[in-house]
Amino acid sequence: MPIATSNFLIPNGTFIVELICFVLVLGFAAKVILPPLNNALRARQERIRSELEAADEAKADAAAADEARRTELEQARHQAREIVAQANRTAEALVAEAEGKAQEEKDRILASAEAEVGLARQRALEEAATRLGELVMEVVGRVIGREVDAAAHRDLIEEAVAALNEPAGSAGAGGGAGFGG
Repeated sequence: MPIATSNFLIPNGTFIVELICFVLVLGFAAKVILPPLNNALRARQERIRSELEAADEAKADAAAADEARRTELEQARHQAREIVAQANRTAEALVAEAEGKAQEEKDRILASAEAEVGLARQRALEEAATRLGELVMEVVGRVIGREVDAAAHRDLIEEAVAALNEPAGSAGAGGGAGFGG
């Protein structure tokens, strides 16, 4: 065997053919296979980037919608508080109005009752005075032994009624004088 054929550092014809085939396959791959592969990779990269942007936008939209929901919820709570406060004010006003009307009605009934009691008292006093006058006249007639005339009798009864109608301080002073004279 020749030394040149057994030494692997010395290129032979097979190596050169293999090297040419490798360069041709590499050139073919670079011209035919790599451009569509690079285009597919770029398209995929662009699609992933746009999906990430869309996800970020969706996240921002969700945050904005959440903030809007919270704002509307707070406004609704505020409105509910205002409605409840207004209802309470209305209820208090109605209660106060009803209490005022009830007080007015009570006062009116009391005034009417007091007037009726006063009138009944006055009638009772007048009736008692008249009856007392009649009894006094009857007793006087029996004691004196003769009948007192009707005009004097009526005058004495009217004096007694007037004495009863006077205030308590003047009734004691004038009451005895009317029956004694």
